[in-house]
Amino acid sequence: MKLHTLKPAEGSTKTRKRIGRGQGSGAAGTATRGHKGAKSRSGYSQKIGFEGGQMPLQRRVPKFGFNNINRVAYKAINLSDLQMLHEKLNVDTIDVELLKTNGLVGKKDLVKILGNGELKAKLNVTANAFSKSASAAIEKAGGSTSTL
Repeated sequence: MKLHTLKPAEGSTKTRKRIGRGQGSGAAGTATRGHKGAKSRSGYSQKIGFEGGQMPLQRRVPKFGFNNINRVAYKAINLSDLQMLHEKLNVDTIDVELLKTNGLVGKKDLVKILGNGELKAKLNVTANAFSKSASAAIEKAGGSTSTL
C-alpha cells in the first residue's frame, strides 16, 4: 500500500458542484444564483409558508373556536373498570399509581371516576375527582372515596 493508492471508502464521499471557484470552473461569476434579486444575495431567507405573493394557506383557512387555557382535562375511569381491576388483582385499595401501573392512565393524567357500570366490591378509591353518581355507588357498596 502506498499513499498514491489510497482512496476513500465506497459511499463515504459525495460529489458536489464546487461553485464560485473561478471562470474555468463553469460555475463562477454568479455562482449559479442567477442575476440580481433577493435570492442572489447572501443572508436571503424566505418567510415560512410564503407562496410567491399568493395568499398563504394559514391565512386562507377559516378559523373558529378557541382553546381554553384554564381547561382541566381528566382521564375518565368507570366503576366497571374498578370492578374489573378488583377481580383481576384482588385489591381493596385503588389509587392513581395502581391505575398507572396497569396501563389504564398515563403518567401525567388526572383521573376522574365516573359512575358507569356496577360496583359490587368494597373499595377504597383515591383519585383526582369523582362524579356524584360514582361516589354514591362506591359508598353504597361499603367503600370510601378520597380526593387528591
